[in-house]
Amino acid sequence: MQGKKKAIGNAVFLAAVFALTVYGVFHGEDMEAMMEAIGRADLRFLAFAVFLSVFSIWGESVIIWHMMRSFRIAVRKRICFLFSSVGFFFCCITPSATGGQPMQIYYMKKENIPVPVAAVILMVVTITYKLVLVVIGVGILAFGQGFLHRYLEEILPVYYLGILLNVFCVSFMTVLVFHPVLAEKIVLSGMDWMERLHLLKKKQARRERFAASMDVYRETAAYLKAHKGVIVSVILITFVQRMALFAVTWMVYLSLRLKGTPVQDIVLLQGVISVSVDMLPLPGGMGISETLFLKIFRTVFAVLTLPAMVLSRGLSYYSQLLISALFTIVAQLYYTLREQKNTLVQRE
Repeated sequence: MQGKKKAIGNAVFLAAVFALTVYGVFHGEDMEAMMEAIGRADLRFLAFAVFLSVFSIWGESVIIWHMMRSFRIAVRKRICFLFSSVGFFFCCITPSATGGQPMQIYYMKKENIPVPVAAVILMVVTITYKLVLVVIGVGILAFGQGFLHRYLEEILPVYYLGILLNVFCVSFMTVLVFHPVLAEKIVLSGMDWMERLHLLKKKQARRERFAASMDVYRETAAYLKAHKGVIVSVILITFVQRMALFAVTWMVYLSLRLKGTPVQDIVLLQGVISVSVDMLPLPGGMGISETLFLKIFRTVFAVLTLPAMVLSRGLSYYSQLLISALFTIVAQLYYTLREQKNTLVQRE
């Protein structure tokens, strides 16, 4: 019952954010001119943009498959693609992308993958994903001051906040992984302090859940120390995966027959949006992503900024949402039918 209420709450929240986003973006805009511009876009580049969105999902499935092999667990690549699709779908529809990993673990259990192993793999995926964003964000700050002031003057507070939150997240997760005893003391002390101030109710179940999560971090630390080569491969694949998704906007730029802005500028600008919105409690960064796009890409797309935003977000987020939703349905049907088949065999 609680799970159903949470699902309904998430659906209502998603619908409300989507409605506010549509209103905020399109209110007072010339819709006819926008549709004409979109209609003139080169479909060949848009089709390749869809490919890049699917490639991004596939990239995570390769990471999962690669790490499964390091645990000597044989899982078919297409099953890993279903795991990845499930993760993308639930990350897209839940605030701060919190729903992806629990659902991935749920489906991994159906392949008899131990929960601790699944949790470690997904923890490494999360750490490397955040690490790539931190490298992009900090790299621009350190080496791209000209880029920063040319494109990002209007959104610098949001950008700095995004970098700060991502750096904090990666740092905190690193402490949890490599210094679990210290991290456990800090978190438990924080719980005690909040309980004394009556900011949290004293619950033993909360402490038990935390203890269980610390076991995952210890397992992750052991895995990272024993599989350094695998981690390097995962970081490289993650970097390629992220760049492929950021390059969707470059395909949109080409489809609108524009020239003059280097590919690296457009890819990095899209990366800036991801860095800025990744840690915000909005499903898929909905609303803020569109707003940031309209601000920082104005010098790139000029009068075509709104059509470009619709195409870029439509192809990089909404198409990915639909594709991952389709394969999530495929995953549910596959496991439901397999369980029914196994039940019939057992009865016979």
